[in-house]
Amino acid sequence: MSSPEHKQKIWSMIKDIKVGMLVTIDHDMPRARPMHLVQEEYDGTLWFFTRRSAEKVFEAEKDHDVCLSFSDQEHGTYVSLSGTATLSDDRDLMAKYWSPFIAAWFPEGKDDPDVALLEIKIHMGEHWKANESKVYQLYEIAKANIKKDETPDMGENEKFGH
Repeated sequence: MSSPEHKQKIWSMIKDIKVGMLVTIDHDMPRARPMHLVQEEYDGTLWFFTRRSAEKVFEAEKDHDVCLSFSDQEHGTYVSLSGTATLSDDRDLMAKYWSPFIAAWFPEGKDDPDVALLEIKIHMGEHWKANESKVYQLYEIAKANIKKDETPDMGENEKFGH
């Protein structure tokens, strides 16, 4: 697990990206689909609205291990988070996270029995953050190609969890 400070660091990296690719296992093959963040803070758990009849729910019930990836090429931010997924019927959380954006995807409303939350408890992850300009990155790549015994310094990379 990560510290509260590290959780805030992860949240600062993904909160403005908003959409992560959720990877589940579908018939022994990884399958990804976009999922939109609904919460305003991160404590080690991510929440997403879903239909309980969605394939991702059946896949996550069969194998609870999932991965989420977030990418912001413009700012050089990349985050991979792995954890376990479970379906939640917590009506208080649904009311808390419900918004006009979410309502557009669920026209029957939050009281539709097919609407649920997908809870993903994060256990481990990795993130990359390019701290320098594109020009500096190109310089680092060129330098590594010339020197052959160095790899480019593209910025911060950190693993956490297990």
